[in-house]
Amino acid sequence: MSVSREERDAAHNAELPESHVVRTATGKWVDWGPGIQMQLLRASPETGHWSCLFKCAAGSSFGRHEHLGPGEFFVLKGKIVVRGGDEAGGAVTTTGDYVLEPNGVIHNENWFPEETIVFFSNNGPLKFLDENDNVTFICDWRAVRDVDLAANTAKDPVAPPKGLSDKRA
Repeated sequence: MSVSREERDAAHNAELPESHVVRTATGKWVDWGPGIQMQLLRASPETGHWSCLFKCAAGSSFGRHEHLGPGEFFVLKGKIVVRGGDEAGGAVTTTGDYVLEPNGVIHNENWFPEETIVFFSNNGPLKFLDENDNVTFICDWRAVRDVDLAANTAKDPVAPPKGLSDKRA
C-alpha cells in the first residue's frame, strides 16, 4: 500500500517542534523604555538569537550600545537616525529599509524623529554603555523574554529595564 505525499509530510512534521505563531495585530505591546514598546517574537536559549517588534514614539531613542553579535532590522513604518545619520557616517533609514549591523559596532544612539515600528533581530546580546564605557545593561534573549513574561503575567505595571534609552523623549 502506497503512502501519499500528504501522509509522508504529516509523519515527517510530527517529529518536529510545532510552528511558533505570534499574532502581532492583536498582541500586547510591553513597555521597554521611555517612549518605546516591544512585542517579543522569539527568544532562543539554544542560540542566543532574539527577534521582536519595537514601536517607538517620535523623539524616543535607544541609548549608546555595542552589538555583541550581528543584528538586523527592517523599518516597517517611520524613520530611524542610526549612529548620527548620514552626515556622521551612520544612516537615516525609512519605511522599507533593511539594515545589517556587524558584530562589535557601537551606536551612540538610534533616534526616532517620528513614530516608528521596526522588526529587530539580533544574534546575541547588546551591551548598553554610559559615556565612560561602563556597562549599564546587557540586553540578551533572557532579558527580552523576562520583560515580556513579567509584563504579560503581572497584575501591576512592570518597570522597563534601566539604562536602555537616552533622555531625548
